[in-house]
Amino acid sequence: MNIRETFATPRRLIPCAGVAALLAIGIWYLACMHHPTVGTCEAAQRPPRLHPDYTGLVIPPNIAPLNFDVEEDGSWYCARISSPSGDSFEVFSRTRGIVIPARPWRKLLAANRGGEVYLDMCTRDKAGRWTRFQRVVNRIAGEDVDTILAYRRIHPAHNLWKKMGIYQRDLSSFEETPVMLNEEFQGGCCHCHAFRNNHTDTLSISARSGVYGTDTLVIENGAIRKLGIKLGFAAWHPSGRIAACTVNDPKLLLDAGANEIRDIVEMDSAILYWHADSGTMKRCPDLGRKDWLETWPAWSPDGRYLYFCRAPLLWTDRKKVPPDRSAEIRYDLVRIRYEAEDDRWGEVEPVLSAKETGLSIGQPRVSPDGRWLSFVMFDHGCWPIYHPESDVYLMDLEAEKGKERHAYRRMEVSSDQCDSWVAWSSNSRWIVVGSARDNILFNRPYLAYVQGNGTTSKPFIIPQPDPAYYDSCLDSFTMPELLVEPVRVPRRDLAKAVRAPGRIPVKTVDGVTTATPAHPGVTRKEPGL
Repeated sequence: MNIRETFATPRRLIPCAGVAALLAIGIWYLACMHHPTVGTCEAAQRPPRLHPDYTGLVIPPNIAPLNFDVEEDGSWYCARISSPSGDSFEVFSRTRGIVIPARPWRKLLAANRGGEVYLDMCTRDKAGRWTRFQRVVNRIAGEDVDTILAYRRIHPAHNLWKKMGIYQRDLSSFEETPVMLNEEFQGGCCHCHAFRNNHTDTLSISARSGVYGTDTLVIENGAIRKLGIKLGFAAWHPSGRIAACTVNDPKLLLDAGANEIRDIVEMDSAILYWHADSGTMKRCPDLGRKDWLETWPAWSPDGRYLYFCRAPLLWTDRKKVPPDRSAEIRYDLVRIRYEAEDDRWGEVEPVLSAKETGLSIGQPRVSPDGRWLSFVMFDHGCWPIYHPESDVYLMDLEAEKGKERHAYRRMEVSSDQCDSWVAWSSNSRWIVVGSARDNILFNRPYLAYVQGNGTTSKPFIIPQPDPAYYDSCLDSFTMPELLVEPVRVPRRDLAKAVRAPGRIPVKTVDGVTTATPAHPGVTRKEPGL
C-alpha cells in the first residue's frame, strides 16, 4: 500500500461556522504540517486497538458513525475513512477519541451499500515519528436495520431504584428521546413495553406506582387506554386485536455465595390473553393450569402459533420457595396453535424440552419472515439476565417441519457473559442482543447481521457520540426492541394517563383473575412485579 495514497492531504475541509470553523482550520493546518509521509511512517504489523472494538464487522448502511477511541500511545492521531466508491475523508485528533463527521460518513455508506468501508489509522509520537497500522475492513450490508431502538434504562440495583425510563434511539443518528419517565409519576416503575410487528401503532406499557396504582397503558393509533390490570410480559397478535400476556408473582432471591448474587423465581405465573375489542381477559383451556408456571409469550408472524416457556410447579406453598428447589426449576419451550377467526385454541405442543438440553429455556422470538426461532438457555429459572452463563440459540423452523426432535445451535453472538433478549429487525436481517460481555454489571445493546443461512456477524455495541460513553454510563439497557418508526404519542400524555384517577375495568371470563386462573368462587389479589 502506498503511504502517500493512503494518507494524502485532505481534499476538502468540512465547512463549519464562526469560531468552530477557525478552530477546525487551525487543527487541519497543524495536522497537515505534520502529516505522515513515506519517509517518516513506520508500518505496524497489526491492526490498531480500538474501543469499542469496531473491527471486522458487518454494519448497516444506515448506522450512525462508529466513533471510537484509539488505544495506542500518541500525540497526534489520523484516521482515514474510505471505500471503493465516493470521496474519502480524514479525521485528525490530539486525543485518542476519533469522532467521525456524520455527513461524509452517510454519503460513503450510501455509495457503497453491499461493499466495504476501510479505516487506515496512523499515530504520531512526541518525537514526531508516525506509525501506520494495518487496515481495518468492515463490510456494509445491503439491508438497512430498523431505524429506531427502544429500551428501558435502569440502574442495575437489587430491588430499589430512583430513576428509570423507556427511551427510543434513532440508530441513524445519536438522537435519544424519552418515551416515558418514572419521575413524572412519583418515581414508580415503567416496564414490559411491547409492540406489534416492529411498529408503534399498537403498543402497551405497564406502569406501577405506590401513589397511582398498577395499570397498563394500551396505545392504539395515538389513543391511550388505561387498563386496571398489569399485562406483564405481553406479545401482540399480528392482527393487533389480542395480546397474550403473563400474570405472575416474581420474587427476588439473594445468594451471597454466588458470583451473581441475584436471581428471580416465579412463585406463580400463567399466560392469559386480552381482547382489545371486548376488553375481556380470557384463558385458553390448555393454559393457566395451577400445576404449571408459564411465561415469555411470543407469536409467530402469521399469528397461527403462540410460543412460550413453561415449567412444572415444584411446591404447593406459593408464598415460600422450599430450600434448594429454586435451582431445580427448568423451563421447556412449547407452542400452541391459535385460530383468530373463531378464537379457537389447540393443544400445547413440545418444541424443545429442558430434559433434553439440561438447561432452562426462555425468551423465544420468531423472526418476521417466520424462518428462525431464537431463544436463550441458562442453568435454571426463567430470568436469564441474572445468569452469566445465559447464551443465545437458534432453530431453523423451515428445516424442522415435521420432525419430532428439533435441531438447534448456539449463535455466534453469544459470549462468556450473559446474553439475552433477542429482538429482530422487520427484514429478519438484523438482531439486537442484550449483553453484559464488556461489563458484567451492565446490560448493553449489541447489533449483529443475520446471513441467509442463519449465521451471524460479529456483534457490536450501539455507537454513541462519545467513544467512552459506556465506560461511565451506570444504566442498564433492558428489553431492546427494533422499530421501523418512533413512538409518536407525547410523553406528557402517557404520564398524564398514569396519574389520571380513572381506569378501564377489565372483564374476566372462565374464572380468570389477574393472578393465575383460580377455581370458581376463589379470588386472589394481583401479584406485583
